[in-house]
Amino acid sequence: MKAAILKSETPILTAARYGIVEIVHVLIEKIPSSIYETNLKNKNILLVAVENKRTVVVESLRKWFEECNLKAIFDNLIQDVDDKDNTVLHLAGTPSDEDWYISGAALQMMWHVKWFQYVKGLVPDHFTVRTNNMKKTAGNIFKESHKQLVRDGNAWLKDTSESCSVVAALLAGVSFATSSTVPGGNKSETGEPALEGKPAFDAFALSSVIGLCFSITALIMFLSILTSRKEAKDFRIDLPRKLLWGLSSLFLSIVAMFTTFCSGNFFLIDQKYKHIVLPIYTFTCFPVTLYVVLYIDLLRSILTKIPMTTDKGEDL
Repeated sequence: MKAAILKSETPILTAARYGIVEIVHVLIEKIPSSIYETNLKNKNILLVAVENKRTVVVESLRKWFEECNLKAIFDNLIQDVDDKDNTVLHLAGTPSDEDWYISGAALQMMWHVKWFQYVKGLVPDHFTVRTNNMKKTAGNIFKESHKQLVRDGNAWLKDTSESCSVVAALLAGVSFATSSTVPGGNKSETGEPALEGKPAFDAFALSSVIGLCFSITALIMFLSILTSRKEAKDFRIDLPRKLLWGLSSLFLSIVAMFTTFCSGNFFLIDQKYKHIVLPIYTFTCFPVTLYVVLYIDLLRSILTKIPMTTDKGEDL
Protein backbone atom coordinates (compact mmCIF):
# COMPACT_ATOMS: atom_id res chain seq x y z
CA MET A 1 0.00 0.00 0.00
CA LYS A 2 2.82 2.37 0.86
CA ALA A 3 4.48 1.74 -2.51
CA ALA A 4 1.21 2.55 -4.24
CA ILE A 5 0.88 5.79 -2.28
CA LEU A 6 4.43 6.86 -3.13
CA LYS A 7 3.91 6.02 -6.79
CA SER A 8 0.68 7.99 -6.97
CA GLU A 9 2.02 11.10 -5.24
CA THR A 10 2.42 14.27 -7.24
CA PRO A 11 5.81 16.02 -7.38
CA ILE A 12 4.91 18.58 -4.72
CA LEU A 13 3.83 15.87 -2.27
CA THR A 14 7.01 13.90 -2.93
CA ALA A 15 9.09 17.02 -2.35
CA ALA A 16 7.25 17.64 0.93
CA ARG A 17 7.79 14.02 1.99
CA TYR A 18 11.56 14.30 1.56
CA GLY A 19 11.87 17.87 2.82
CA ILE A 20 13.00 19.47 -0.47
CA VAL A 21 11.56 22.88 0.23
CA GLU A 22 13.05 24.53 -2.88
CA ILE A 23 11.01 22.29 -5.19
CA VAL A 24 7.91 22.91 -3.11
CA HIS A 25 8.20 26.66 -3.59
CA VAL A 26 8.97 26.38 -7.31
CA LEU A 27 5.91 24.20 -7.91
CA ILE A 28 3.67 26.56 -5.94
CA GLU A 29 4.91 29.52 -7.96
CA LYS A 30 4.53 27.72 -11.31
CA ILE A 31 1.36 25.78 -10.48
CA PRO A 32 -0.51 27.50 -7.60
CA SER A 33 -3.26 24.86 -7.60
CA SER A 34 -0.71 22.16 -6.69
CA ILE A 35 -0.92 23.28 -3.07
CA TYR A 36 -4.31 21.54 -2.87
CA GLU A 37 -3.16 18.17 -4.26
CA THR A 38 -3.63 15.06 -2.11
CA ASN A 39 -2.47 11.43 -2.24
CA LEU A 40 -4.46 8.20 -2.07
CA LYS A 41 -4.98 8.66 1.68
CA ASN A 42 -6.33 12.19 1.17
CA LYS A 43 -3.27 13.79 2.75
CA ASN A 44 -2.35 17.23 1.51
CA ILE A 45 1.11 18.78 1.50
CA LEU A 46 1.05 19.78 5.18
CA LEU A 47 -0.24 16.44 6.39
CA VAL A 48 2.48 14.66 4.39
CA ALA A 49 5.15 17.01 5.76
CA VAL A 50 4.03 16.58 9.37
CA GLU A 51 3.72 12.82 8.99
CA ASN A 52 7.36 12.68 7.88
CA LYS A 53 8.59 15.26 10.43
CA ARG A 54 9.64 17.78 7.77
CA THR A 55 9.68 20.85 9.98
CA VAL A 56 11.46 22.91 7.34
CA VAL A 57 8.54 22.44 4.90
CA VAL A 58 5.88 23.33 7.47
CA GLU A 59 7.78 26.39 8.74
CA SER A 60 8.63 27.56 5.24
CA LEU A 61 5.02 27.35 4.06
CA ARG A 62 3.72 29.02 7.20
CA LYS A 63 6.07 31.99 6.77
CA TRP A 64 5.44 32.19 3.02
CA PHE A 65 1.64 32.29 3.40
CA GLU A 66 1.91 34.92 6.14
CA GLU A 67 4.18 37.10 3.98
CA CYS A 68 1.72 36.81 1.08
CA ASN A 69 -1.28 37.56 3.34
CA LEU A 70 -2.68 34.13 2.56
CA LYS A 71 -2.74 32.70 6.06
CA ALA A 72 -6.35 31.56 5.53
CA ILE A 73 -5.11 29.04 2.94
CA PHE A 74 -2.51 27.69 5.38
CA ASP A 75 -5.17 27.39 8.10
CA ASN A 76 -7.47 25.48 5.77
CA LEU A 77 -4.70 23.08 4.79
CA ILE A 78 -3.49 22.52 8.36
CA GLN A 79 -7.05 21.76 9.51
CA ASP A 80 -7.68 19.14 6.84
CA VAL A 81 -8.00 15.42 7.67
CA ASP A 82 -7.04 12.22 5.85
CA ASP A 83 -9.23 9.28 4.86
CA LYS A 84 -9.24 8.00 8.48
CA ASP A 85 -10.19 11.38 9.97
CA ASN A 86 -6.68 11.83 11.32
CA THR A 87 -5.86 15.48 11.86
CA VAL A 88 -2.38 16.90 11.50
CA LEU A 89 -2.07 16.54 15.29
CA HIS A 90 -2.84 12.81 15.07
CA LEU A 91 -0.08 12.45 12.48
CA ALA A 92 2.36 14.41 14.66
CA GLY A 93 1.79 11.88 17.44
CA THR A 94 2.16 8.85 15.17
CA PRO A 95 5.60 7.25 14.67
CA SER A 96 6.95 7.31 11.13
CA ASP A 97 9.88 5.89 9.22
CA GLU A 98 11.70 9.19 9.72
CA ASP A 99 13.11 10.08 13.11
CA TRP A 100 15.08 12.82 14.75
CA TYR A 101 18.81 12.39 14.29
CA ILE A 102 19.84 12.91 17.87
CA SER A 103 21.54 10.51 20.27
CA GLY A 104 19.93 9.23 23.45
CA ALA A 105 16.42 7.86 23.93
CA ALA A 106 15.58 10.62 26.43
CA LEU A 107 16.53 13.36 23.95
CA GLN A 108 14.63 11.54 21.21
CA MET A 109 11.55 11.56 23.43
CA MET A 110 12.10 15.22 24.25
CA TRP A 111 12.10 16.14 20.56
CA HIS A 112 8.98 14.04 19.94
CA VAL A 113 7.20 16.02 22.65
CA LYS A 114 8.49 19.31 21.24
CA TRP A 115 7.32 18.35 17.75
CA PHE A 116 3.86 17.44 19.05
CA GLN A 117 3.62 20.72 20.96
CA TYR A 118 4.80 22.68 17.91
CA VAL A 119 2.08 21.19 15.70
CA LYS A 120 -0.44 21.69 18.50
CA GLY A 121 0.34 25.41 18.36
CA LEU A 122 -0.62 25.52 14.66
CA VAL A 123 -4.14 24.14 15.03
CA PRO A 124 -7.27 25.28 16.91
CA ASP A 125 -7.62 24.25 20.56
CA HIS A 126 -10.46 21.82 19.87
CA PHE A 127 -8.11 19.59 17.86
CA THR A 128 -6.77 18.21 21.14
CA VAL A 129 -10.13 16.53 21.82
CA ARG A 130 -11.02 15.72 18.22
CA THR A 131 -11.11 11.98 17.48
CA ASN A 132 -10.41 9.98 14.33
CA ASN A 133 -12.53 7.11 13.01
CA MET A 134 -10.99 4.87 15.72
CA LYS A 135 -12.37 7.23 18.40
CA LYS A 136 -8.88 8.20 19.52
CA THR A 137 -7.59 11.67 20.21
CA ALA A 138 -4.13 12.80 19.18
CA GLY A 139 -3.03 12.62 22.81
CA ASN A 140 -4.18 8.99 23.05
CA ILE A 141 -2.20 8.06 19.95
CA PHE A 142 0.90 9.88 21.18
CA LYS A 143 0.89 8.13 24.56
CA GLU A 144 0.24 4.68 23.08
CA SER A 145 2.85 4.97 20.33
CA HIS A 146 5.59 6.33 22.58
CA LYS A 147 5.33 3.92 25.52
CA GLN A 148 8.48 2.04 24.55
CA LEU A 149 10.41 5.24 23.89
CA VAL A 150 9.40 6.55 27.33
CA ARG A 151 10.74 3.35 28.91
CA ASP A 152 13.95 3.61 26.88
CA GLY A 153 14.27 7.27 27.83
CA ASN A 154 13.82 6.44 31.50
CA ALA A 155 16.54 3.79 31.27
CA TRP A 156 18.88 6.23 29.46
CA LEU A 157 18.32 8.93 32.07
CA LYS A 158 18.78 6.43 34.89
CA ASP A 159 22.10 5.15 33.52
CA THR A 160 23.35 8.65 32.70
CA SER A 161 22.33 10.11 36.06
CA GLU A 162 23.87 7.23 38.01
CA SER A 163 27.17 7.56 36.14
CA CYS A 164 27.27 11.33 36.51
CA SER A 165 26.30 11.07 40.18
CA VAL A 166 29.37 8.92 40.83
CA VAL A 167 31.59 11.46 39.07
CA ALA A 168 29.96 14.37 40.93
CA ALA A 169 30.41 12.59 44.27
CA LEU A 170 34.11 11.99 43.54
CA LEU A 171 34.58 15.62 42.53
CA ALA A 172 32.79 16.75 45.70
CA GLY A 173 35.15 14.62 47.80
CA VAL A 174 38.23 15.96 46.03
CA SER A 175 36.98 19.55 46.20
CA PHE A 176 36.21 19.21 49.91
CA ALA A 177 39.71 17.91 50.57
CA THR A 178 41.42 20.65 48.56
CA SER A 179 39.21 23.44 49.95
CA SER A 180 40.54 22.68 53.44
CA THR A 181 44.16 22.55 52.25
CA VAL A 182 46.49 25.53 52.55
CA PRO A 183 49.31 25.45 49.96
CA GLY A 184 52.63 26.42 51.53
CA GLY A 185 51.29 26.01 55.05
CA ASN A 186 50.75 28.74 57.63
CA LYS A 187 53.10 31.28 59.17
CA SER A 188 54.27 30.11 62.59
CA GLU A 189 54.08 33.62 64.02
CA THR A 190 50.56 34.63 62.97
CA GLY A 191 49.00 31.47 61.62
CA GLU A 192 48.15 33.21 58.36
CA PRO A 193 48.71 31.40 55.03
CA ALA A 194 52.33 31.78 53.96
CA LEU A 195 51.38 32.36 50.32
CA GLU A 196 48.42 34.65 50.96
CA GLY A 197 48.08 37.43 48.39
CA LYS A 198 49.71 35.58 45.52
CA PRO A 199 47.50 35.20 42.39
CA ALA A 200 47.98 31.42 42.23
CA PHE A 201 47.00 31.06 45.90
CA ASP A 202 43.83 33.11 45.38
CA ALA A 203 42.97 31.07 42.28
CA PHE A 204 43.48 27.86 44.26
CA ALA A 205 41.25 29.01 47.12
CA LEU A 206 38.43 30.28 44.91
CA SER A 207 38.40 27.37 42.45
CA SER A 208 38.37 24.76 45.23
CA VAL A 209 35.27 26.34 46.81
CA ILE A 210 33.58 26.82 43.45
CA GLY A 211 34.31 23.20 42.54
CA LEU A 212 32.79 22.01 45.82
CA CYS A 213 29.60 24.07 45.33
CA PHE A 214 29.02 22.99 41.72
CA SER A 215 29.85 19.33 42.32
CA ILE A 216 27.28 19.19 45.14
CA THR A 217 24.75 20.98 42.90
CA ALA A 218 25.36 18.45 40.12
CA LEU A 219 24.94 15.57 42.57
CA ILE A 220 21.61 16.97 43.78
CA MET A 221 20.35 17.50 40.21
CA PHE A 222 21.18 13.94 39.13
CA LEU A 223 19.61 12.50 42.27
CA SER A 224 16.47 14.52 41.56
CA ILE A 225 16.35 12.99 38.06
CA LEU A 226 16.62 9.51 39.55
CA THR A 227 13.67 10.20 41.86
CA SER A 228 11.49 11.93 39.22
CA ARG A 229 8.37 10.19 37.89
CA LYS A 230 9.54 10.43 34.24
CA GLU A 231 6.21 10.51 32.42
CA ALA A 232 5.92 11.52 28.76
CA LYS A 233 5.06 15.16 29.52
CA ASP A 234 8.06 15.47 31.86
CA PHE A 235 10.40 15.04 28.90
CA ARG A 236 9.35 18.43 27.56
CA ILE A 237 10.68 20.81 30.26
CA ASP A 238 11.24 19.26 33.69
CA LEU A 239 13.69 16.45 32.90
CA PRO A 240 15.70 18.34 30.22
CA ARG A 241 16.04 21.31 32.59
CA LYS A 242 17.32 19.11 35.42
CA LEU A 243 19.69 17.34 33.05
CA LEU A 244 20.98 20.65 31.73
CA TRP A 245 21.54 22.03 35.24
CA GLY A 246 23.25 18.81 36.30
CA LEU A 247 25.59 18.64 33.33
CA SER A 248 26.34 22.37 33.51
CA SER A 249 27.24 22.09 37.19
CA LEU A 250 29.32 18.98 36.51
CA PHE A 251 31.19 20.77 33.73
CA LEU A 252 31.92 23.80 35.91
CA SER A 253 33.09 21.58 38.76
CA ILE A 254 35.49 19.80 36.39
CA VAL A 255 36.85 23.16 35.19
CA ALA A 256 37.24 24.28 38.80
CA MET A 257 39.05 21.06 39.66
CA PHE A 258 41.55 21.56 36.83
CA THR A 259 42.02 25.19 37.88
CA THR A 260 42.70 24.05 41.44
CA PHE A 261 45.21 21.49 40.23
CA CYS A 262 47.07 23.94 37.99
CA SER A 263 47.21 26.73 40.57
CA GLY A 264 48.32 24.35 43.33
CA ASN A 265 50.88 22.66 41.14
CA PHE A 266 52.29 26.06 40.18
CA PHE A 267 53.93 26.32 43.63
CA LEU A 268 55.72 23.00 43.11
CA ILE A 269 57.37 23.97 39.82
CA ASP A 270 60.92 25.23 39.99
CA GLN A 271 61.32 28.87 38.98
CA LYS A 272 63.41 28.06 35.90
CA TYR A 273 60.67 25.79 34.50
CA LYS A 274 57.74 28.14 35.00
CA HIS A 275 57.95 29.48 31.44
CA ILE A 276 56.82 26.08 30.10
CA VAL A 277 54.05 25.35 32.59
CA LEU A 278 51.35 27.11 30.54
CA PRO A 279 51.67 24.70 27.56
CA ILE A 280 51.75 21.80 30.02
CA TYR A 281 48.61 22.98 31.80
CA THR A 282 46.90 23.57 28.46
CA PHE A 283 47.67 20.03 27.37
CA THR A 284 46.55 18.68 30.75
CA CYS A 285 43.20 20.45 30.40
CA PHE A 286 42.66 19.24 26.84
CA PRO A 287 40.25 16.43 27.89
CA VAL A 288 37.88 19.13 29.14
CA THR A 289 37.46 20.34 25.55
CA LEU A 290 36.10 16.92 24.60
CA TYR A 291 33.44 17.34 27.24
CA VAL A 292 32.70 20.82 25.85
CA VAL A 293 31.97 19.37 22.40
CA LEU A 294 29.54 16.83 23.84
CA TYR A 295 28.04 19.44 26.15
CA ILE A 296 27.41 21.94 23.33
CA ASP A 297 25.69 19.25 21.25
CA LEU A 298 23.51 18.32 24.21
CA LEU A 299 22.83 21.99 24.97
CA ARG A 300 21.73 22.57 21.38
CA SER A 301 19.40 19.58 21.58
CA ILE A 302 17.79 20.74 24.81
CA LEU A 303 17.41 24.42 23.88
CA THR A 304 16.08 23.77 20.35
CA LYS A 305 12.47 24.96 20.33
CA ILE A 306 11.46 23.35 17.05
CA PRO A 307 13.12 20.02 16.12
CA MET A 308 14.58 20.15 12.63
CA THR A 309 15.41 17.43 10.14
CA THR A 310 17.58 17.92 7.08
CA ASP A 311 16.02 19.95 4.26
CA LYS A 312 17.89 18.11 1.52
CA GLY A 313 16.34 14.78 0.67
CA GLU A 314 17.28 11.83 2.85
CA ASP A 315 18.80 12.43 6.26
CA LEU A 316 22.49 11.53 6.36
